[in-house]
Amino acid sequence: MKDKIHPQYKEATISCVCGETIHTRSTKPVIHVDICSKCHPFFTGKQKLIDSAGRVEKFAKRSALKKQGKAKPAAAKPEAPKAQEENKA
Repeated sequence: MKDKIHPQYKEATISCVCGETIHTRSTKPVIHVDICSKCHPFFTGKQKLIDSAGRVEKFAKRSALKKQGKAKPAAAKPEAPKAQEENKA
């Protein structure tokens, strides 16, 4: 192997927003994560919603509109001009 081309592999601390801290080794000394194995719904069995820029509210609003039957209709396709249809005949 070539010398001096590999990054330093040193002690690292991984911090989760739930407060969990994991000590390991990595090329980065500090790593911040949003979800770890202690708070991930797959491992805990509890649902945890992370709202990124109001996505949860948008979805709730949209699903409420659909349940009420007031959903916005999809944009209709523009119809071909009648002049073109007459020329084809």
